[in-house]
Amino acid sequence: MSGLRILMPTTFYPPYNFGGDGIGIQRFVRALARRGHEVTVVHEADAYLALAGKEPERGYDEPEGVEVVGLRSGLGKLSLLLTHQFGRPVLHRGRLRELAERGGYDLINFHNVSLIGGPGIFRYGRQTKLMMAHEHWLVCESHVLWRHGRERCDERQCLRCVLKHRRPPQLWRRGGMLARAAREIDAFIAMSEFSRRKHAEFGFPEPMEVLPYFLPDLEPGEERRDLGPSPHERPYFLFVGRLEKIKGLDDVIPIFRRRADLELVIAGDGEHRRALEELAAGAPNVRFLGRVASEALARWYAHARALIVPSVCYETFGIILIESMRQGTPVIARELGPFVEILKTSGGGLKFGDEDELEAAIDFLARNDGARETLARGGRQAFRDHWSESAVIPRYLDIVARAAERRGDRALLEKLERTGS
Repeated sequence: MSGLRILMPTTFYPPYNFGGDGIGIQRFVRALARRGHEVTVVHEADAYLALAGKEPERGYDEPEGVEVVGLRSGLGKLSLLLTHQFGRPVLHRGRLRELAERGGYDLINFHNVSLIGGPGIFRYGRQTKLMMAHEHWLVCESHVLWRHGRERCDERQCLRCVLKHRRPPQLWRRGGMLARAAREIDAFIAMSEFSRRKHAEFGFPEPMEVLPYFLPDLEPGEERRDLGPSPHERPYFLFVGRLEKIKGLDDVIPIFRRRADLELVIAGDGEHRRALEELAAGAPNVRFLGRVASEALARWYAHARALIVPSVCYETFGIILIESMRQGTPVIARELGPFVEILKTSGGGLKFGDEDELEAAIDFLARNDGARETLARGGRQAFRDHWSESAVIPRYLDIVARAAERRGDRALLEKLERTGS
């Protein structure tokens, strides 16, 4: 294979993953493989097994050019605790060092390394190194800037907060370990301008590039593809995501409880589901689907009046916004974090600040077909221009080239030139 050989360490990777980060990484890996690059993903299987308590229900057949290595120690939570507390690989140190230093890779691209190696893993290898910040782990022990489990974080109260989250404090964060290890990385990548600003605001010392998530390109004729009839008997608004307090559905369901003329469909599952079902009790116009496979989810997106994105926490991006826009469905999103820049860039939806503005936006798109179509067209065009695979992967390779220049990695630069990347 003539392309780059890339090592990608991460904690979670499908099917050993919970949220969208792992899916985004898998999508990224497969896009690189389609362009002739060879990618080895090494992930911490123990992390998933310890949290899920069982093997995943399904597996994936990866395409040619993708190798997946799942690390298992046989000690489960102990292995994770050692990495979490020491900030470096402990039981998997030898295997990770061998891959990084003797695997023959041109590039190391770290993702979520919280439980596979912490910042200590940044020291492995002498290649050009990148790190993608899918969460706010670099500046937050709980990863999500959600202070004390009840509010957005605007100032550090880390020790009290991590105890509230029922996690042991990471003493290595109180010293200079992270700052020293970060100097080993040639380019840090934030998933949005907002996330880059948050990292700087919370004291992360290194500059960051911005590279958004992406979805596969629209195939010729795909936007006119018939996905079949609506899966719901009446026009509906859609929520997609994990059912957690921070996703903001507690602010949405009361609107639909008092508005029998509107329908809400909720796709997803999580620890907050029972509380949400209790909140929706007696409202037949609120429907819980549970987890929905991505193939079936496309039809739910396509027939929705709009996707509602009410998250109350600081997301790093917002992949569901571009999933909706790709299907030609506008978005109603809280005026918070990266959602603001996505809506500004796309013109593909409406923003809201409080419950009254949310209800007004829902009313508007429930009754105004013309405005809905205008927003849908803007969102779909913006998807092509900014968040499609063919738009994002060249930007990634440009970041790789600049990182290689900073390191003085002539071998990688020459290989990029030979492959036309």
